[in-house]
Amino acid sequence: MPDPEKDTLHDTEKQLPDNVDSATDHLGELRLVKQGLHQRHIQMIALAGTIGTGLFLGSGRAIARSGPLGALLGYTIIGVAGSTVVFAVGEMGALVPLNGGVVRYAMLFVDPALGFANGWNQVYSYLVSIPAELSAAAVIVEFWVTVNNAIWITVFGVLMLATALVFVRVYGELEFGFSMIKIMLVIGINIMALVITCGGGPDGQSIGFRYWRNPGPFVQYLGVPGSWGQFLGFWTTLNNALYAYSGMENITVAAAETRSPRQAIPKAARRIFARVFLFYILSIFMVGMVVPSNEPHLLHSTGNASQSPFVIAARRAGIQAVPSIINAAVLTSAWSAGNSNMLGGSRILFGLAMHGHAPKFFTRVNRFGAPYVAIALIGVFMSLGYMTLSDSASTVFTWLQDIVSISTLVNWMCICIVYLRFQYGCRKQGIDRHRELPWAAPLQPYLTWFALVLFTILLFTGGYSTFMRGHWDTETFVSSYLNIPIILVLYFGYKLWGRTAIVPLEEIPIRPFIQVYQEEPEPEPKRKTWWRRLNILWS
Repeated sequence: MPDPEKDTLHDTEKQLPDNVDSATDHLGELRLVKQGLHQRHIQMIALAGTIGTGLFLGSGRAIARSGPLGALLGYTIIGVAGSTVVFAVGEMGALVPLNGGVVRYAMLFVDPALGFANGWNQVYSYLVSIPAELSAAAVIVEFWVTVNNAIWITVFGVLMLATALVFVRVYGELEFGFSMIKIMLVIGINIMALVITCGGGPDGQSIGFRYWRNPGPFVQYLGVPGSWGQFLGFWTTLNNALYAYSGMENITVAAAETRSPRQAIPKAARRIFARVFLFYILSIFMVGMVVPSNEPHLLHSTGNASQSPFVIAARRAGIQAVPSIINAAVLTSAWSAGNSNMLGGSRILFGLAMHGHAPKFFTRVNRFGAPYVAIALIGVFMSLGYMTLSDSASTVFTWLQDIVSISTLVNWMCICIVYLRFQYGCRKQGIDRHRELPWAAPLQPYLTWFALVLFTILLFTGGYSTFMRGHWDTETFVSSYLNIPIILVLYFGYKLWGRTAIVPLEEIPIRPFIQVYQEEPEPEPKRKTWWRRLNILWS
């Protein structure tokens, strides 16, 4: 029997102008993959997808380096800037729901060379970050039982591959479940922190704002005296917070596999400020109340729950059951992060191949609509996780991780640049964003300019400590600045080889996608029943 959905797509494709390859590629891509992610999946991925070791484990380091107020300010500022990034990809992704996220938008709205450079920069990041998550999961399991870590690296690696190769709906359901676990844990540890600070713990001591007074709201970082040392601690926390929020922009990375993306993506983006406040800023505030910044265990890195500031707070208050609960949630976070990286890496590689910026065989999909060749490549690089079993190889692997860590900052900068081009392209072409687009982000382009300036300053000051007398560290310097020449070489190298040019504002293909949006309206959402209106998480 004929497929009415395919026939409609075919009719629309014939109605488009002959020179609009980008829009026809979009229609072809929708036929190639399967739309298995529902609104609730996108909502929960946006809601709790980035909650992980950066909050549960890394927040203690932020408090130790900058104090409770410094950490609160750092996470708040980066939370606002990160929300701006989500707004940007949300607006572009609602209009152009293509797999690969900003990599595809960069090719369309700025320069194919920028899409190529940032795309391969992201692929490299995923190729190294996935084995890192496998190694982290193995260390987390060691909290309960000690066996050869190679066993756990293999087990979790196989599980991640199996999840990636089946229907994307499986990934969505897993992330839905993991997100629920993380949300319940965040709520639970914040209630625990509130009870402890009010004197409801086994020791019965009321803490209040004691630790804000002594040792104080800020920390003299690197031993630098006065307000300058306090500022350095706060500035260092901005980078810590950046990596805690990394991944929040991935709500559009599988847009072509999302049902009704023009409704689901804006809904996820609109609520980002509330989520950042509830799950990050509030948690940082609460943990700063119950753990002093001079607590020595905050800087003791174990990779499992014992380094969590919430576990440290519970032990200080005499609560013994918390460590295993948090460790279990952190384990699911590592597994969840590995799944998300597998999805992101394979879809970006798929998107690069769709534009001819990677070998064409990476566009091959299996019967579930998953790009199995791209997934297989990432699976091969999972073996890097075994490097952590050897001391010498582990050092090399740590260097690879540190070099990659700055790629989040580069990616966010690229998103801001691409969105600004899209924004000014709409102005140049007389497009009313609020009337003609599926969704228009608020307070633009002012928020995006703020975020871009902040990210640029952070990029060039990331390794500032190496320029201070007595604090030179080769690894810190290389990991902080190597990504800058890498992205420039990729960009200008491809630009010279492919002879690409920056797309003029008046030629950015925005109108063709508006035409597709207008001619292929999504079905209206079902009217909510009274009990569904009580659901504040994903409805």
